[in-house]
Amino acid sequence: MFSLSRLPGFFSPQISLGGVRFRSQLAPRRVQNVKRHKGRIPIPTGGSTRGTTLAFGDWGIRIKGMGVRFTAKQLMTAEEVIKRKIKVVKGAKVYLRVFPDIPVCIKGNETRMGKGKGTFEFWATRVPTGRVIFEIGGTPIREELAREALRQAADKLPTTFEFVTRQSLPRLGNMLVQPSTLPASMSSTPSTDLGP
Repeated sequence: MFSLSRLPGFFSPQISLGGVRFRSQLAPRRVQNVKRHKGRIPIPTGGSTRGTTLAFGDWGIRIKGMGVRFTAKQLMTAEEVIKRKIKVVKGAKVYLRVFPDIPVCIKGNETRMGKGKGTFEFWATRVPTGRVIFEIGGTPIREELAREALRQAADKLPTTFEFVTRQSLPRLGNMLVQPSTLPASMSSTPSTDLGP
């Protein structure tokens, strides 16, 4: 007879993510609730420009069209395209600035009402307009090569993108945010007048 305790990983705790169907793709390690509300794509109206400029690389793409929901499979396909194109440059890196952590559940077609929410199908992320998706950096890369790699990746994703560099202005929705151009005399002496 054999002992169950000798089998490797037999009693190790398994984290249930709705199945092992898509474990090769991007997925969070642990989630509190596997089934979640659908939610909406955020609209940047608060004035924050975080995530709209480059942080790690020298070249990148950001959403120019409407905000969209990306699946893990779409993001991995686009990342593979970029890696294949820039592998000729030693030390080049690809940075993914969004992560699919929203579980999408789907019920079958022509299913009767009721009987609860559908089963887990895939991981996704909701990305608003103006957010940087991919960056290329690590070592100096020619602009032509970076443009071509990011263009091919953008063709795999379901919205329109724009090519950004380190000098690109931040974006607030569909509007580019210009740096403030106050005269030097006004910016050096702040007003302390509180009223009449």
